[in-house]
Amino acid sequence: MIVLFTDFGLTGPYTGQVKAVLAREAPGVPVIDLFADAPAFDPQLSSYLLAAYAREFPIGTVFLCVVDPGVGTERRPLLVTADGRVFTGPDNGLFDGVCRHAVDVSAVEIGWRPTRLSASFHGRDLFAPVAARAAFGRMPAGTPLPVSEIVRPDWPEDLPRIVYIDGYGNLMTGLRASAVPPDAWLSVGGWTVRRARTFADVPPGEALWYENANGLAEIAVNQGRADRALSVALGDDVIVGPGGG
Repeated sequence: MIVLFTDFGLTGPYTGQVKAVLAREAPGVPVIDLFADAPAFDPQLSSYLLAAYAREFPIGTVFLCVVDPGVGTERRPLLVTADGRVFTGPDNGLFDGVCRHAVDVSAVEIGWRPTRLSASFHGRDLFAPVAARAAFGRMPAGTPLPVSEIVRPDWPEDLPRIVYIDGYGNLMTGLRASAVPPDAWLSVGGWTVRRARTFADVPPGEALWYENANGLAEIAVNQGRADRALSVALGDDVIVGPGGG
């Protein structure tokens, strides 16, 4: 299968054009819309989100990943293989989290170029055809790269920021819940939030943080919108406090 992880959105032509290329180049291969609203223009926030969600997919899955504010520049197009999953997209830190947490990782700079390559839509013109070929095991020619060249050593292992706000107003952080002490509190937007196992562990209207279904520490308001109740926006900082504080 091919999984789409982009900041293109579902309105307008962009996601549809990418899927049209995949239908032409990889007929019969299922295409899964994972995120069309990854943090726009922000490869760092998107990297922590991608790493958390990619591991739920089976070995052999191909991820077409485009959060690419530098499209058309000299940034390198990549094909990354991490623990049997394949990722294609720009070399801008987007695959940092995937590479950090994988045991077996390799990367190449894609050398293939299509006859038509626009300056502003490499998702359609370059990465979609590459993903289609990879889905059939036809990896494009490229130059091998040390993984150390595509990770960002200055980025933390866990990112204490809001990396995604879902349709319910829940606030996903870049923190793996397993890396946060179970009795720790999280502070965001001036509010301090305690851990709970599930929404119903707190009264309606009260905030909590919990381990979401993909292993990230997430902040929510039971039967409410945490983004509005706590006045929090994408990218805001999160403070981790010790238990008992």
